[in-house]
Amino acid sequence: MNDPGALVWASMPVPAILVDADDLITDANSEAEDFLMTSIRSLRGQPLFDRIAVDAPLEEAFTRVRANRAPLFINNVDVSGGNRPPESCNIQIAPLLDDSGGILVMMTPRYMAGRLSQAGTARSSARSAIGMSEMLAHEIKNPLAGITGAAQLLSMGLSGGDLELTDLIVAESRRIVALLEQVEHFGNLRPPERQAINVHDITDRALRTAALGFAAHMRLRQDYDPSLPTTYVDEDQMQQVFLNLIRNATEAAAPEGGTITIRTFYDHALRLRREDGSGAPLPLQVEVIDDGAGLPPELAEVIFDPFVSGRENGTGLGLALVSKIVSEHDGLISVESHPGRTAFRISLPLAPKSTQKE
Repeated sequence: MNDPGALVWASMPVPAILVDADDLITDANSEAEDFLMTSIRSLRGQPLFDRIAVDAPLEEAFTRVRANRAPLFINNVDVSGGNRPPESCNIQIAPLLDDSGGILVMMTPRYMAGRLSQAGTARSSARSAIGMSEMLAHEIKNPLAGITGAAQLLSMGLSGGDLELTDLIVAESRRIVALLEQVEHFGNLRPPERQAINVHDITDRALRTAALGFAAHMRLRQDYDPSLPTTYVDEDQMQQVFLNLIRNATEAAAPEGGTITIRTFYDHALRLRREDGSGAPLPLQVEVIDDGAGLPPELAEVIFDPFVSGRENGTGLGLALVSKIVSEHDGLISVESHPGRTAFRISLPLAPKSTQKE
């Protein structure tokens, strides 16, 4: 593909449609084909408003864009097309600069915007914060070992309040060492050893482990799409991902417990845009849903950053590790949260045909 314009068009990571002065579709990128569940061949020449339904006065918006020769933005509206249910989107409308009356329409599903933003944030944050912390962890652990040993020696000749102080020094030193070891584990995560596997095998194993331990007081539910094809992941690392998410949901529950649901489904519209402009489909969706209090709004956009935690005494490394593992499997993770419902969604690729058993 030598045409720079065609390359840019193909590389756009969101659904985009061109319409002429009569609002007939003249072109659509691959993301739009996926979103509308049809091909560009069947879209060309069709009235735009016969192919999509928007919960907003889009015709009026088109008139304003053409009259003012300026772009217009519409946020948080439901858009549906093809046979798919309505999807909350942000819409950008811009006039073409050739005086033809044509318009470019870009639709960004809100879940996609959140995933792309969070994935990029998590990667850059992990490189900076973890890189520095990993470098310092070993140097900090050595003097801490000396402090712990000295406090233990002092405690042999103490009693009462003085002994409590030395015990506090030992306990806090050990807590810091444990945190530093988590940092080192984060930085030293081995490359994934992938295989074709049914994601339900992994989630079932995680649920069984959780039910026998930290989530014994919770109600654990499965809402599976049994027709899902296999994915291509490291089973142990993805097991860690789901255990971390279930533990996170358990800790967000009320003292009397709550319900955690693992839901799976297929969504062929989601694609990960590579740096070379090609698209990688991520159709396998796994959600870990809880009915807890929800995330504080100020944490929702940074919850996957290292050292960000909504819990007192939390290390802020559990979800950062989850994001790192998912990213290294060429997947995406996002979260949608409000009081009474928090859903962490993981989007994964299909297993290559060459890895699947006959």
